[in-house]
Amino acid sequence: MEASKQVNLAIYRTTIRIGASRFRQVSWYFVNILFFKNPLVVLSSAKRALLRLFGAKVGAGVVIKPSVNIKFPWKLRIGDHSWIGEGVWIDNLSDVVIGNHVALSQGCLLLTGSHDHRKETFDFLTAPITLEDGVWICARATVLGGTTCRSHSILTANSVSGGDLDPYTIYKGNPATAIKTRTIL
Repeated sequence: MEASKQVNLAIYRTTIRIGASRFRQVSWYFVNILFFKNPLVVLSSAKRALLRLFGAKVGAGVVIKPSVNIKFPWKLRIGDHSWIGEGVWIDNLSDVVIGNHVALSQGCLLLTGSHDHRKETFDFLTAPITLEDGVWICARATVLGGTTCRSHSILTANSVSGGDLDPYTIYKGNPATAIKTRTIL
């Protein structure tokens, strides 16, 4: 297959709206490194307070394990009693909404940004992610921008979701496909 054009990064354009002053961004950069990306244990209560200080809406009882990377806390909402495992990366260039009792297992990725590969300018694209109540994103799974994981859906380990997940349904693979209904006893 022969390509007629090449990507020209010299004319690359971005449309990202960061939503914070340069001072706030730089401050968050250091707080993120010291308290979130740090592999040492920092109390979840301290992490919740720091997220709120930087504009995140964080519910009660949220657990945030070590080595978590959060791009922009002012674009993050987390409901009550959700769990964010070690090595989770929330690359929220767009809004990320995490409901109540959501589990983000070790190493999973929430990626709201991408590029328009069809254009020579390789335009930057973003789309929000919504994880409704009771969702489980398993270890090393990836949720792409524009995805809504409906109530109590599961994305299994190493799977990739670029589309909506139906409620009470278990998804597997890349791209993720429904494999069975989730039954909660």
